[in-house]
Amino acid sequence: MEKIERKRNKIKPSTAHIAFVVFNSIFMFLFIVITLYPVLNTLAISLNDGTDALKGGIYLLPRKFTLKNYITVLQKNNLITGAVVTVARTVIGTLTALLMNAILAFIVSRPRFLFRKQLSLFWVITMYVNGGLIPTFILYKELGLTSSFWVYIVPGMISAFNMLVIRTYMNGLPDSLVESAQLDGAGYTTIFVKIISPLCKPVYATVALFVAVGQWNSWFDAMLYNRMNDEYTTLQYELMKLLSSVTTQGGTVETMKHTAGAVTPVSIRAAATILTMLPIICIYPFLQKYFVTGLTLGGVKE
Repeated sequence: MEKIERKRNKIKPSTAHIAFVVFNSIFMFLFIVITLYPVLNTLAISLNDGTDALKGGIYLLPRKFTLKNYITVLQKNNLITGAVVTVARTVIGTLTALLMNAILAFIVSRPRFLFRKQLSLFWVITMYVNGGLIPTFILYKELGLTSSFWVYIVPGMISAFNMLVIRTYMNGLPDSLVESAQLDGAGYTTIFVKIISPLCKPVYATVALFVAVGQWNSWFDAMLYNRMNDEYTTLQYELMKLLSSVTTQGGTVETMKHTAGAVTPVSIRAAATILTMLPIICIYPFLQKYFVTGLTLGGVKE
């Protein structure tokens, strides 16, 4: 009886609260629609007949389903080689960049490190000013990086932006953690590996995602430094060449029917876009859980 009376005596939600819930639900629904519509529309066009797609009117579902667009893209020469190189550069480049930036950020974040403010200012300047394309190309050539796989890895090992992001996060960690470890006899290597790095998983995941997306989508460096070497071509560069070749075929539907089987630049572009972003979409959910803060909250009582 007491439970029934308590339920009866519960305060009913106010009109303002109900209005807020309704408005918030509608807003979030529209936000999801606006966010997902470009992706779903691109997917629908990629699965639609290229000639039929020129008529327009395709929104969320393909009107004439076909896989010719993906078959045309996947039959591109050197695509498998480019995919292997792209996966290799993404994995190796992400791991090496994360390791180097984390070590450098840890060093710069230490209060006893001399000239850390001056060096930070210098690195910030490099984010806005560089040597230019031609001096960079000459430098890479003199270093023997051109016509090699390592031109994708070595230049991206250190990034001023990523290093400063990690350093800023490390500066926010309690100093008591490091001090207590030093009192127990731990060195800087032990502190970095066993104390700082486990607490920096969120920023590590964020930087790793930045680097991985950049490595996966990069094609300009392949065109500059490995253009004449198909052994080190990348997936994005091959897709870019395919899109350029289809676009410059004259633009007539008859020509594209004869060469690729009822595909058009629009449908090829959509298929290439889906293939490009699919791996990143698959990886993101596994890193998203680390995009949280407050892992050190309650770890040390000041």
